[in-house]
Amino acid sequence: MTPTSVRQNLRRIQERIAGAAARAGRGAEEVTLIAVSKTHPASAIREAYEAGIRHFGENRVQEWEGKRAETDGLAATWHLIGHLQSNKAARAARLFHSIDSIDDFAVAQRLDRARAEDSVAGKLRVVIEVRVAPEETKSGVEINELLGLAEKITGLPRLELVGLMCIPPFLEKAEQVRPYFRRLRELREDIAKKLGVALPVLSMGMSHDFEVAIEEGATEVRVGTAIFGTREAK
Repeated sequence: MTPTSVRQNLRRIQERIAGAAARAGRGAEEVTLIAVSKTHPASAIREAYEAGIRHFGENRVQEWEGKRAETDGLAATWHLIGHLQSNKAARAARLFHSIDSIDDFAVAQRLDRARAEDSVAGKLRVVIEVRVAPEETKSGVEINELLGLAEKITGLPRLELVGLMCIPPFLEKAEQVRPYFRRLRELREDIAKKLGVALPVLSMGMSHDFEVAIEEGATEVRVGTAIFGTREAK
């Protein structure tokens, strides 16, 4: 993938984001594009940054540690979007600006503790991942446990819970995914009301279905293949 290709891809995606937002009566500026850079080299991240992207998503702590030095100096926001194991929570708290895949209170506690031990000013932004479909291969808190987890996380002094995230089933037609996105939006509204907190973030939608997600209220979409092309084999 060349810098020109990345820039062209980004332009097409921005046009699609704007179109989807307009259909929902929203502005394109209400949607943050997170470029999913997992398995792509640091050079690809730099190309995307030069094209105008400022938010990047990585799946694994160790992989990001290996690329971090080569992206030094980029004024970007780094999101962990993959499942976080508790034994890597402390490292993640130091490496990322946002942990977008919290589904366990013990992990949240470790993140909070790591921020305290490092005397980091400000709160770490976190998003709860919700399992919106009964798929064993998917991470995420069960819907019936969501309220309890959200309530506990809001009690941690060094974390800021900002919203919910989901990875719905991969279905051939994007329109078939709409009910899952709508469900996450409804869950966000319900949790925010019950806890009396603002939860502005709905992180949902990927390369094949982000337009439907935006129509259903997504504030952040996670796009990889449509920006960088097919991922490199590990």
